[in-house]
Amino acid sequence: MVGSRQRRGGRPESVGGVRIALGLISGAMAIALCAVLVDRFVLGAEWWQVRHTVTAEPVTPQSEAGPPPGPLAVSWDRTTRAHHGSVAGYDGVAHAVAQGQVVTASGSGLEVWDARTGASRWSYRRAGWTLLGWASTRSRLVAYFERDGDRGARLLVAFDALSGGLLWRREGERPAAVSRATLRWPAGSDVLLTTDDARRTLFGVSAVTGNRVWRLPLPRGCRLSEGGARPSDGRETLAALALDCAGKDRRARLLAVDPGKGTVRWNRPLGSRESPEVAMLDGVTLVSDGTALRAFDDGGKPVGDWDGDGVCGEAMCPAVLTSGRLVLVYHPKGTRGRVTRMEARRVPSGEVEWRRDVPEYAALAEAGGRVFALRPRLSERLLPAGVDIVDPADGSGTTAPAPFSVNPDLPGGRPWLAAAGGLLYAGVPQAAPRPEGAVRLFALRGGLTGTGPAELGGVPESDWPDACSVLKDIDLAAARVADHTAEPVRASAGSVRLPRPVACAYRPPKEDGDARPRKRERSEPVESGTATPRPTSPSPTPGRTGIDGRDAAVGTVSVSVRWVARTGEVASRMLEALQAAQAQARPRRDIGADEAYEIGPAAGTIALRVDRYVVVVEADRPAGAAARLARSVAYRLHHPP
Repeated sequence: MVGSRQRRGGRPESVGGVRIALGLISGAMAIALCAVLVDRFVLGAEWWQVRHTVTAEPVTPQSEAGPPPGPLAVSWDRTTRAHHGSVAGYDGVAHAVAQGQVVTASGSGLEVWDARTGASRWSYRRAGWTLLGWASTRSRLVAYFERDGDRGARLLVAFDALSGGLLWRREGERPAAVSRATLRWPAGSDVLLTTDDARRTLFGVSAVTGNRVWRLPLPRGCRLSEGGARPSDGRETLAALALDCAGKDRRARLLAVDPGKGTVRWNRPLGSRESPEVAMLDGVTLVSDGTALRAFDDGGKPVGDWDGDGVCGEAMCPAVLTSGRLVLVYHPKGTRGRVTRMEARRVPSGEVEWRRDVPEYAALAEAGGRVFALRPRLSERLLPAGVDIVDPADGSGTTAPAPFSVNPDLPGGRPWLAAAGGLLYAGVPQAAPRPEGAVRLFALRGGLTGTGPAELGGVPESDWPDACSVLKDIDLAAARVADHTAEPVRASAGSVRLPRPVACAYRPPKEDGDARPRKRERSEPVESGTATPRPTSPSPTPGRTGIDGRDAAVGTVSVSVRWVARTGEVASRMLEALQAAQAQARPRRDIGADEAYEIGPAAGTIALRVDRYVVVVEADRPAGAAARLARSVAYRLHHPP
């Protein structure tokens, strides 16, 4: 039997070739179908890449009030690790307080906490995707994700703000001008502002359904700016967006839009081509473009302007609106950042009510008719950050230490502040966990007043030791700094001046051999005779030489009493906050202190805690000098006279 058949005209035709072709086509279709199914139901499936928790617990609304003046204590705290995704510049962590909740947004996703207790309420994360923005309007919260390595894969996910329940998802939409500083993009009146790939058209997307509800072409030759760290901002009734415009002028512009209707409220030219920084308060829009800081009311009328290319430094000037006053912090023109000034203006008249020089505040918040200002250092020589509570009527205020340390230069976002429900919320960057870093959120309440001033956390001034008396003569001789000159350093905390030196710098004698006698500011007599036996303070080694064979001279040495806390537990928290804000910190268990860390790339700085005292010892040379001195400090504080 032959596997063929006859065509007309007697020519045979093979059946096997047709079957092979049909089989190949069927196989290709099956492979394509499998690829589609795998991409849709495996690679793109929600069940494995999404971690979503919700809540049915009610939330208690918060009053508009912060903590009372006085010492502050930690009510609760949470740490969010920085997420370094595939898109540079969007690896910060941002917070917001609203409706009795604290929202934490990072590249990893959303975390929502109970604002009173810090308990987790709901969260949302997507594996293989990075959160690059979020928006909030009324009772809805929307997150914007991009797939790692594929910026064309975009996704909006909408939630009920209180429960975290999923409302809808929409692919392809692109938010209008996401702020790298806050990861937020404008939304209001249940409408989200999005744009096209060319950034020349605005769209309004319903936060209820995810459908587009209006379309607004931008002025000819203009497109939305993405160059600034904060190119847009918004609230429920108004959104402000920076525009890059071509043409002869080529200055940036600020466009104010009604998010509910999609209509332009006003359009103002700025003074530079640079992408501006935009911030919105409840009734005032602020914009800084590298030439000046300008303030506009809701109708676009100027409220005030402050000239100077460094008026806001590297970020938007901190500002709040309270009791009809715009209170802001800026650098006056010509000072180049050497002077920081706080000023209050009436809105909308722009009349200046008062101004005064202040520390370089890192953040401001307003609640209950008070302004809360975060200063990175309570004092230059002291460890904790400080919080000033300012009366907006005249600028007077009080100061209290914050129970944490702040390093504004760390990545992960600038310090942030908010107040509600009798609590003060502070988000501060930290280097730990290393190397990615994190942002730590503190909820602060009013603390115990104590018997001392509020500026010292309730600790009496008399509890602070004399930094030049911590080390004795025998300790200095053992560390080979007996011939060094002691220079005391004093400090103030707010209006309180500490009666004794908080730091002591021991400087080596002049090279010509003219060694001046060491200055003393202590009342006790100089120790003489045999040294008190102590296992943690080794004796000096005679004839010690350096690597090159010469005497290893000891350079400048300093001992700083950075803080005296009310309890050892509070001091331990302060030391932990200090090391968490350092790029390099290693625990030292051979110092004899309750806790100790070696800080920095070289072994020249040691921070230690002995009971309520936090002390920093610095010795630049030779190697091991800082450790020897730190052991002596630990012994003296453990065994006071």
